[in-house]
Amino acid sequence: MGITKEIISGTKIINEIKSSNIKKSEYDLNTKKLLITFNNDIIYEYDDVPHKIYTQFRLAESQGKFFSTSIAKTYKYVKK
Repeated sequence: MGITKEIISGTKIINEIKSSNIKKSEYDLNTKKLLITFNNDIIYEYDDVPHKIYTQFRLAESQGKFFSTSIAKTYKYVKK
């Protein structure tokens, strides 16, 4: 599992992820918004995620596990 592709476009970091639950992440350095696309193509937007947390997510052995324990229930979110 893990990140299969990374694109940096302006202030956005986009990662394609091979995970049992997560397909893609997109993080905006300016707004600190994190978009998570799940394997079922549902997208959630998380607000005020610090860059340090997103870096830890990217470097985690399991992005799905890190997301569940450190992001999902910690930050405000909306379904897109």
